[in-house]
Amino acid sequence: MEYIPLGRSDTRIPKIGFGAWQYRGGRGVLRRAHALGAAFVDTAEMYGTEPQVARDIAGLRGEYFIATKVSPQNLRRDTLLAHADASLRRLETDWIDLYQIHSPNPDIPIAETMAAMRALVDDGRVRHVGVSNFSVDDMRAAQDALGGVPLASNQMRYSLAARQIEDDVLPYCQEHAITVIAYSPLAKGDFSAAGLERLAEVAADVGKTPAQVLLNWVVGQPGVMAIPKTDRPERVDEAVAAVGWTLAPHHRAALEGA
Repeated sequence: MEYIPLGRSDTRIPKIGFGAWQYRGGRGVLRRAHALGAAFVDTAEMYGTEPQVARDIAGLRGEYFIATKVSPQNLRRDTLLAHADASLRRLETDWIDLYQIHSPNPDIPIAETMAAMRALVDDGRVRHVGVSNFSVDDMRAAQDALGGVPLASNQMRYSLAARQIEDDVLPYCQEHAITVIAYSPLAKGDFSAAGLERLAEVAADVGKTPAQVLLNWVVGQPGVMAIPKTDRPERVDEAVAAVGWTLAPHHRAALEGA
């Protein structure tokens, strides 16, 4: 596995982790990820999978990086603190490695939300603060409100078939050392989607699966890690094998010009 820093911190995270949206678990997926050096799992209170994650990593908590998210309707200070405690109970842990705002809520002042996040960091319940689906303006406001607590990450949809963040969000994150956590990096498995016309050709040329090429392309961007989702342990091996090698420039050009 290859690792990158989380934001401006000394914490290092794998380039490939695993998402828990619609995760059913129970088949060794997260334990296989741990064995392969990809012990990063992303869940959310909205997903309803926090208890399953806790069951699947039982006994490995100290070796697992857990990211979860608070829903946008729960961003008032006292509500957020209560929901953080609820996530801690469901995850059966004393701390959350990365606590993220699932999406912005313009009806709740970001200063109030981030004051609660700072309180969670100060008392050790949360180690790093992140956001999800935030624009550049949203990130600026979040960091201003966080003060001395760095904004560690922004979780965004990003794949070869969904490159919108390259216009402004990705460059801003790279400039300010905010890690991009790419969700849906496999284009939801639709390898015939627009923008992927050269995928099969490149995969055959480099001797990798289409999924591995897609993941390698995503995490080949500076400051980006990816969280594919699977319920099959064998897919964990496939995803982890997407790192440790690099697409040649002409292959990247072929993919990006499709």
